[in-house]
Amino acid sequence: MKKNIAGFAFAALVFAGAMGLSSCASDDGKTLYLYNWTYYTPDEVLRDFEKEFDCKVKVDSYASNEEMYAKLRAGAKGYDIVVPSQDYVSIMLNQGMLREIDQSKFTNRGNINPLVLEKATYDPEMKYAVPYYFGAAGISVNKTKVPGGNYARDWGIFSDPQFAGHATMMDDMREVIGDALAHKGYDVNSLNDSELDAATDMIDKEWKPNLVKFDAESFGKSFAAGDFWLCHGYAEVIYGEVPEEKWDETIDFFIPAEGGASYLDSMCILKDSKHVELATEFINYIHRPEVYAKFLDTFNFPCFVNPAAEKYMTKKPMYEASQMNNCTLKIDLGDGLDKYNERWQKIRFTD
Repeated sequence: MKKNIAGFAFAALVFAGAMGLSSCASDDGKTLYLYNWTYYTPDEVLRDFEKEFDCKVKVDSYASNEEMYAKLRAGAKGYDIVVPSQDYVSIMLNQGMLREIDQSKFTNRGNINPLVLEKATYDPEMKYAVPYYFGAAGISVNKTKVPGGNYARDWGIFSDPQFAGHATMMDDMREVIGDALAHKGYDVNSLNDSELDAATDMIDKEWKPNLVKFDAESFGKSFAAGDFWLCHGYAEVIYGEVPEEKWDETIDFFIPAEGGASYLDSMCILKDSKHVELATEFINYIHRPEVYAKFLDTFNFPCFVNPAAEKYMTKKPMYEASQMNNCTLKIDLGDGLDKYNERWQKIRFTD
């Protein structure tokens, strides 16, 4: 899951100094090496942790799970904590790449939303993976172009002809097909051929005719410019392009009550970590409610993973966390992913 939050100009808020693996050779035992998504760790949180625990935190970043995983499998050493999404947690667990977390030192585990753990079926006890952020793509409507709210608030909105020539969906097969499955009442991870065919047929015949294109990167700019009135994607992409003073009058973002595809990034300690105790302290520290609230405020994220943090938040989130209650995590499908690939090729590259 590539994070698209650069539009908020977070660079000034984030410590993203590349550590260079050779720096681990002079390890002093008081430096934590964090391998995390680009623009995903507030500088204030890192500096406060360093001060309290008399240590240094060095951060290396990645833009995709694939990049992170490939680097580790190629032999990269020295990292202590990594933050993979749910499907890669499963893969890394199965390959013995993660270290079990000392639960006696994870004293803030009670702050984690039980609903998140119900969804994280690959590790519901948080033995290896502690939730960092749960998110989902949704729907953004430009209210200045479609006044009055006369549109469906479910995935069927993409079949609405009033958006023809002004709509876009993500160039992401698990997201698009998953949401179509949800709209049909099926599991977003379905491997049932008839269910997948029904979802594909709906996308191809009902949704695609209204779309300008499939786009996972630049739709936020086109939305802000008024070219796209209906966009499927992450809220942060839209909000990052629209001036904050125009958010309320311009953006109607919602996640359909029928649910849809979602992701969960989790903090994991790598098997060969040299600073296990410090890594455990960091994971526990992040889930102090007042600390986690700083993370949420930095990105205007909703408070879903750690509900106790909500009372410490000082900024209004982009949308209410409860909108994600019915969302389903995209799990690792193994060889079953071929079924999605085949259908996505049909959707994307045939008229």
